[in-house]
Amino acid sequence: MKQTPNVEKQGRLFVVSGPSGAGKTTLIDMFLKEDTSSAFSISYTTRLKREQEVDGKDYYFVDTETFKEMIKKEHFLEWEHVYDYLYGTPKKEVFETLHKGIDIFLDIDVKGAISVNKKCPDACLIFVEPPSKEELVKRLSLRGEKEIDSRMIIVEEEIEKKRLFEYNIINDKLDRAYKDFKNVIERVRRKTHGKNNC
Repeated sequence: MKQTPNVEKQGRLFVVSGPSGAGKTTLIDMFLKEDTSSAFSISYTTRLKREQEVDGKDYYFVDTETFKEMIKKEHFLEWEHVYDYLYGTPKKEVFETLHKGIDIFLDIDVKGAISVNKKCPDACLIFVEPPSKEELVKRLSLRGEKEIDSRMIIVEEEIEKKRLFEYNIINDKLDRAYKDFKNVIERVRRKTHGKNNC
């Protein structure tokens, strides 16, 4: 269902989080292909670009010195240290998009989601999780991720925090998970009618 931006109303902020490999990015990408009037918040990161990634589309890739300078200048709505790298959500871009009446999606880690919620209490927090830890290990292995054992320790910590999220989606079958994802967004849109998020 496509939404027409309305400058008289504040856009809605959707914060999608969960363990790495749970499928949150896939769900967001699928939705944005259908709902072309919504927007995606592109995060900054200090990690290296993967082969299939595009700078300025998947992430803004910067060096550590540049990132730390952006922290000093309060460029970020939130930022976190994740798996030896820095990730941050650009504050100005998010607020400008919301003020235009456009819904925006953040794909960030659990700590970042909680930080955003403190600043934007009306944001919709959606937690995406895999059907099992075994399935998550399989997905991470197929992606070529390293140090999976240490990642799974963080996964345990993230899953413990899912109770802090308003909505929880288990990504077992992608089609079913996407249907649940769309239902959450449509429910929030009907409920909030573009109330201020931040």
